[in-house]
Amino acid sequence: MNESALREEICRCGKSLHDRGLTAGSSGNISVRLDDGWLLTPTNASLGALDPVRLSKLDWQGRLVSGDAPSKEAFLHRAMYEERAGAGAIVHLHSTHSAAVSCMSGLDPCNCIPALTAYFVMKIGKLPLIPYHRPGDPELGHAIRGLAGRHSAVLLANHGPVVSGQSLEAALYAAEELEETAKLFLLLRGHNPRVLNEEQIAELKTVFNLDN
Repeated sequence: MNESALREEICRCGKSLHDRGLTAGSSGNISVRLDDGWLLTPTNASLGALDPVRLSKLDWQGRLVSGDAPSKEAFLHRAMYEERAGAGAIVHLHSTHSAAVSCMSGLDPCNCIPALTAYFVMKIGKLPLIPYHRPGDPELGHAIRGLAGRHSAVLLANHGPVVSGQSLEAALYAAEELEETAKLFLLLRGHNPRVLNEEQIAELKTVFNLDN
Protein backbone atom coordinates (compact mmCIF):
# COMPACT_ATOMS: atom_id res chain seq x y z
CA MET A 1 0.00 0.00 0.00
CA ASN A 2 1.06 3.59 -0.56
CA GLU A 3 1.12 6.05 2.32
CA SER A 4 -2.36 7.43 1.61
CA ALA A 5 -3.87 3.93 1.65
CA LEU A 6 -2.02 3.06 4.87
CA ARG A 7 -3.39 6.16 6.54
CA GLU A 8 -6.92 5.09 5.64
CA GLU A 9 -6.20 1.55 6.84
CA ILE A 10 -4.98 2.76 10.24
CA CYS A 11 -8.21 4.72 10.68
CA ARG A 12 -10.35 1.77 9.59
CA CYS A 13 -8.57 -0.61 11.98
CA GLY A 14 -8.74 1.91 14.82
CA LYS A 15 -12.50 2.29 14.40
CA SER A 16 -12.95 -1.49 14.29
CA LEU A 17 -11.01 -1.92 17.53
CA HIS A 18 -12.95 0.88 19.22
CA ASP A 19 -16.36 -0.29 18.04
CA ARG A 20 -15.69 -3.80 19.34
CA GLY A 21 -14.66 -2.58 22.77
CA LEU A 22 -10.97 -3.43 22.43
CA THR A 23 -9.98 0.16 23.20
CA ALA A 24 -11.70 2.89 25.18
CA GLY A 25 -11.40 6.64 25.43
CA SER A 26 -8.06 7.78 24.03
CA SER A 27 -6.22 4.62 25.07
CA GLY A 28 -4.13 2.52 22.69
CA ASN A 29 -2.13 3.41 19.63
CA ILE A 30 -1.34 2.03 16.18
CA SER A 31 1.70 2.54 13.96
CA VAL A 32 2.82 1.46 10.49
CA ARG A 33 6.31 1.43 9.01
CA LEU A 34 6.98 3.53 5.88
CA ASP A 35 10.01 3.70 3.60
CA ASP A 36 10.91 7.13 5.03
CA GLY A 37 9.70 6.79 8.62
CA TRP A 38 6.48 5.69 10.24
CA LEU A 39 2.91 6.71 10.93
CA LEU A 40 1.49 6.77 14.48
CA THR A 41 -1.85 7.67 15.99
CA PRO A 42 -1.73 11.08 17.73
CA THR A 43 -1.77 11.78 21.44
CA ASN A 44 -5.17 12.06 23.13
CA ALA A 45 -6.93 10.66 20.06
CA SER A 46 -9.70 8.09 20.15
CA LEU A 47 -8.96 5.17 17.85
CA GLY A 48 -12.64 5.33 16.93
CA ALA A 49 -12.39 8.84 15.44
CA LEU A 50 -9.05 9.11 13.66
CA ASP A 51 -8.44 11.51 10.78
CA PRO A 52 -6.00 10.13 8.17
CA VAL A 53 -4.59 13.60 7.46
CA ARG A 54 -3.84 14.28 11.14
CA LEU A 55 -1.94 11.05 11.87
CA SER A 56 1.57 11.72 13.16
CA LYS A 57 4.41 11.01 10.74
CA LEU A 58 7.84 10.55 12.34
CA ASP A 59 11.33 9.97 11.04
CA TRP A 60 13.63 7.25 12.38
CA GLN A 61 15.08 9.63 14.99
CA GLY A 62 11.58 10.02 16.44
CA ARG A 63 11.13 13.58 15.17
CA LEU A 64 7.68 14.73 14.07
CA VAL A 65 7.59 15.33 10.30
CA SER A 66 3.90 16.15 9.88
CA GLY A 67 0.50 15.80 11.51
CA ASP A 68 -0.59 16.15 15.11
CA ALA A 69 1.68 15.54 18.10
CA PRO A 70 2.33 11.79 18.42
CA SER A 71 1.31 9.51 21.25
CA LYS A 72 3.53 9.85 24.30
CA GLU A 73 4.20 6.11 23.86
CA ALA A 74 5.91 6.63 20.50
CA PHE A 75 9.15 5.29 21.95
CA LEU A 76 7.51 1.86 22.49
CA HIS A 77 6.89 1.60 18.77
CA ARG A 78 10.30 2.94 17.79
CA ALA A 79 12.05 0.44 20.09
CA MET A 80 10.10 -2.46 18.61
CA TYR A 81 10.79 -1.37 15.01
CA GLU A 82 14.50 -0.96 15.67
CA GLU A 83 14.76 -4.47 17.10
CA ARG A 84 12.45 -6.21 14.61
CA ALA A 85 13.38 -5.46 11.00
CA GLY A 86 10.42 -7.50 9.76
CA ALA A 87 7.84 -5.57 11.76
CA GLY A 88 5.60 -3.57 9.45
CA ALA A 89 3.08 -2.45 12.05
CA ILE A 90 2.48 -2.35 15.82
CA VAL A 91 -0.74 -2.34 17.83
CA HIS A 92 -0.71 -1.33 21.51
CA LEU A 93 -3.98 -1.75 23.43
CA HIS A 94 -5.36 -1.58 26.96
CA SER A 95 -7.83 -4.34 26.04
CA THR A 96 -9.70 -5.61 29.09
CA HIS A 97 -8.60 -9.23 29.42
CA SER A 98 -4.97 -8.68 28.41
CA ALA A 99 -4.74 -5.73 30.79
CA ALA A 100 -6.33 -7.85 33.53
CA VAL A 101 -3.67 -10.52 33.08
CA SER A 102 -0.99 -7.81 33.19
CA CYS A 103 -2.20 -6.89 36.70
CA MET A 104 -1.96 -10.42 38.11
CA SER A 105 0.74 -11.49 40.53
CA GLY A 106 2.66 -14.75 40.21
CA LEU A 107 2.95 -14.70 36.41
CA ASP A 108 5.92 -16.32 34.69
CA PRO A 109 7.83 -13.22 33.50
CA CYS A 110 9.29 -15.16 30.58
CA ASN A 111 5.96 -16.52 29.38
CA CYS A 112 3.00 -15.01 31.22
CA ILE A 113 0.24 -16.78 29.26
CA PRO A 114 0.74 -20.51 28.55
CA ALA A 115 0.25 -22.18 25.17
CA LEU A 116 -3.47 -22.82 25.52
CA THR A 117 -4.15 -23.01 21.77
CA ALA A 118 -2.22 -23.56 18.57
CA TYR A 119 -3.35 -20.15 17.32
CA PHE A 120 -1.81 -18.37 20.28
CA VAL A 121 1.51 -20.11 19.56
CA MET A 122 1.24 -19.26 15.86
CA LYS A 123 0.43 -15.56 16.30
CA ILE A 124 2.14 -14.68 19.60
CA GLY A 125 4.49 -17.46 20.75
CA LYS A 126 5.99 -16.79 24.16
CA LEU A 127 4.73 -13.61 25.80
CA PRO A 128 7.24 -12.00 28.22
CA LEU A 129 6.10 -9.62 30.94
CA ILE A 130 7.85 -6.26 31.24
CA PRO A 131 7.91 -4.88 34.81
CA TYR A 132 5.75 -1.86 35.61
CA HIS A 133 6.86 1.56 34.39
CA ARG A 134 4.78 4.70 34.56
CA PRO A 135 3.18 5.76 31.24
CA GLY A 136 5.65 7.74 29.18
CA ASP A 137 8.72 6.52 31.10
CA PRO A 138 11.58 6.31 28.53
CA GLU A 139 13.05 3.39 30.48
CA LEU A 140 10.17 1.31 29.17
CA GLY A 141 11.65 1.65 25.69
CA HIS A 142 14.94 0.20 26.93
CA ALA A 143 13.07 -2.69 28.56
CA ILE A 144 11.31 -3.46 25.26
CA ARG A 145 14.60 -3.39 23.35
CA GLY A 146 15.89 -6.20 25.53
CA LEU A 147 13.07 -8.50 24.43
CA ALA A 148 11.71 -7.35 21.06
CA GLY A 149 14.43 -9.01 19.02
CA ARG A 150 13.23 -12.42 20.27
CA HIS A 151 9.51 -11.77 20.74
CA SER A 152 6.85 -10.31 18.44
CA ALA A 153 4.73 -9.25 21.43
CA VAL A 154 5.25 -8.21 25.03
CA LEU A 155 2.88 -7.55 27.92
CA LEU A 156 3.46 -4.39 29.96
CA ALA A 157 2.71 -4.97 33.66
CA ASN A 158 -0.41 -3.14 34.88
CA HIS A 159 -0.83 -1.69 31.40
CA GLY A 160 -1.43 -3.88 28.34
CA PRO A 161 0.06 -5.60 25.27
CA VAL A 162 2.38 -4.31 22.53
CA VAL A 163 2.05 -6.52 19.44
CA SER A 164 3.97 -6.36 16.15
CA GLY A 165 3.29 -7.98 12.79
CA GLN A 166 4.59 -7.99 9.24
CA SER A 167 1.58 -5.90 8.24
CA LEU A 168 -1.12 -3.94 10.02
CA GLU A 169 -3.56 -6.77 9.39
CA ALA A 170 -1.14 -9.30 10.91
CA ALA A 171 -0.52 -7.14 13.98
CA LEU A 172 -4.25 -6.57 14.44
CA TYR A 173 -5.05 -10.29 14.19
CA ALA A 174 -2.28 -11.14 16.64
CA ALA A 175 -3.52 -8.52 19.16
CA GLU A 176 -7.02 -9.96 18.87
CA GLU A 177 -5.74 -13.52 19.36
CA LEU A 178 -3.83 -12.38 22.45
CA GLU A 179 -6.97 -10.78 23.89
CA GLU A 180 -9.03 -13.94 23.31
CA THR A 181 -6.34 -16.14 24.85
CA ALA A 182 -6.11 -13.82 27.85
CA LYS A 183 -9.86 -14.30 28.26
CA LEU A 184 -9.41 -18.09 28.14
CA PHE A 185 -6.55 -17.87 30.62
CA LEU A 186 -8.72 -15.98 33.11
CA LEU A 187 -11.67 -18.35 32.62
CA LEU A 188 -9.45 -21.38 33.21
CA ARG A 189 -7.67 -20.13 36.32
CA GLY A 190 -7.95 -22.83 39.00
CA HIS A 191 -9.17 -25.46 36.54
CA ASN A 192 -5.82 -27.14 35.74
CA PRO A 193 -6.06 -26.63 31.95
CA ARG A 194 -4.27 -28.86 29.49
CA VAL A 195 -1.68 -26.80 27.58
CA LEU A 196 0.31 -27.66 24.48
CA ASN A 197 3.50 -29.53 25.27
CA GLU A 198 6.98 -28.73 23.92
CA GLU A 199 6.70 -31.33 21.15
CA GLN A 200 3.40 -29.87 19.94
CA ILE A 201 4.81 -26.35 20.06
CA ALA A 202 7.93 -27.43 18.16
CA GLU A 203 5.76 -29.02 15.47
CA LEU A 204 3.83 -25.78 15.01
CA LYS A 205 7.06 -23.81 14.71
CA THR A 206 8.38 -26.20 12.07
CA VAL A 207 5.19 -26.54 10.02
CA PHE A 208 4.38 -22.82 10.04
CA ASN A 209 7.97 -21.51 10.03
CA LEU A 210 7.44 -19.44 13.15
CA ASP A 211 10.06 -17.07 14.55
CA ASN A 212 8.15 -15.62 17.51
